[in-house]
Amino acid sequence: MKQVLQFVSTSSINLTSFAVVQKHLNTKTLVCPTVKALGSKRPFSNSSEPKSPIVEDKKDMKLKGLEPSPGSKKHVVKENDVNSYSIEIERLRNDPAIVDKMTVQELRKTLKSIMVPAKGRKDDLLSALKSFMNNDMCEQESQIREEQELLISSENTSVEVKARKSDEDHVDDVNDTPEIVELNQGKRRLKQSGSESKTVKVTTKKKLSVKSDDVSDFKPSRAKRKVSSDTITIVEQSDEISTTTIQTEPWTVLAHKKPQKGWVAYNPRTMRPPPLTRDTKFVKLLSWNVNGLRALLKLEGFSALQLAQREDFDVLCLQETKLQEKDIEEIKQRLIDGYENSFWTCSVSKLGYSGTAIISRIKPLSVRYGLGISDHDSEGRLVTAEFDTFYLISGYIPNSGDGLRRLSYRVTQWDPSLSNYLKELEKSKPVVLTGDLNCAHEEIDIYNPAGNRRSAGFTDEERKSFATNFLSKGFVDTFRRQHPGVIGYTYWGYRHGGRKTNRGWRLDYFLVSESIADKVHDSYILPDVTGSDHCPIGLIIKL
Repeated sequence: MKQVLQFVSTSSINLTSFAVVQKHLNTKTLVCPTVKALGSKRPFSNSSEPKSPIVEDKKDMKLKGLEPSPGSKKHVVKENDVNSYSIEIERLRNDPAIVDKMTVQELRKTLKSIMVPAKGRKDDLLSALKSFMNNDMCEQESQIREEQELLISSENTSVEVKARKSDEDHVDDVNDTPEIVELNQGKRRLKQSGSESKTVKVTTKKKLSVKSDDVSDFKPSRAKRKVSSDTITIVEQSDEISTTTIQTEPWTVLAHKKPQKGWVAYNPRTMRPPPLTRDTKFVKLLSWNVNGLRALLKLEGFSALQLAQREDFDVLCLQETKLQEKDIEEIKQRLIDGYENSFWTCSVSKLGYSGTAIISRIKPLSVRYGLGISDHDSEGRLVTAEFDTFYLISGYIPNSGDGLRRLSYRVTQWDPSLSNYLKELEKSKPVVLTGDLNCAHEEIDIYNPAGNRRSAGFTDEERKSFATNFLSKGFVDTFRRQHPGVIGYTYWGYRHGGRKTNRGWRLDYFLVSESIADKVHDSYILPDVTGSDHCPIGLIIKL
């Protein structure tokens, strides 16, 4: 038997729904968009077999919706495009009244120019544009610094490619290049002046694979280099990486400004543990900052049904739903038989902002909203569900904002209040806190640490507060404990296509009470799932 959760979208998108399918039971037929769900006596899953975040082509078929569709826009930003839309965004930021006066057509044109989904009603488009403008401000300063560093680096780099080939002046194989310095791993382009003769100094630990002129054959081959008067593309990895891998699995390429010895990139295909045995009881939790639930459900090429079938989660936590209270009943009506346990909270102080939810196939013992402090509970940032053996909190922690205007509020009021709330809950049973905690705790958790010291989410104050109020109070960062030297990002800014180059932040967490930390079987990231600037994260806990 199966239990199913489905969102039935009114748009033309195929299979835009959430579904949860319980494994290892007699299977009935799943029909969409009308789905029949039969009850189950077993509340938790009995199999933890990790579904590969990479869609495997066993029958020459791929799960539709988990990869960009062929016709979808590629987030590639050219210099001229950056300049034009940066000027437009700056104009709108200087005169916010212009945004409210824009027509639907103007809004869509502007959103498309900055590569943000431009579907929905006018209020959806306004919300998307304003959200981008706010996020853009937080990223702009660090991005400018980063671009300047790259330009300086490209102008001052003296290049030298060495290879050991007897009696030959050219280089075709650099597998034996000596170890000299550490390179940023991943795809990196250095602009070179046509009037100057420059080379690139390349050092690798094992094999170096670089784009060749002919990429029709995607099988791994000897390292080659493509050198033109404009660019040189270099890719380094501990093992040989093909061009195909870089394009389809960018998260497997280590991307960091100053990687330390021993750091590796997170690869869910190889780093997830083997599944639990069928007689082991466990619960599977999923968490995702969707950056606007309605926009996600309308997004072409996204299929939440297939995501749910693939991951088979017991509980789904959402952040930044951007719903208003008037939208909740409509959303609930899309939840069909067998999955009616959903709990939503919305911002009332700023409409279409923030918002969190818990959707569960297991009925919780109790549910509460917020921290119980009026000063903190007007933005819909917290939902708590009590289950038999633990509390689960879906949280969206306040961003310190433009110019760090909310930094003091974040570190002196919100974080301590949340910490006290968690410790109070912990007196009766263990706690699991998940969601977008808006803090990259360590340098390994962010691509460019030096350039973001005063950026919201990586200030010294926020990082210290994270350690003081959560980690020092006995809550365990499950992903970091399981993967101490692994770079795994969960957020990539839309600006400059950070996802394609894996230049991201790890802002999403599962923190658990120390008393159940040893019961965590797997804490993982699903970097292949698109539709938001964040990706989902998961946790499997043995009961």
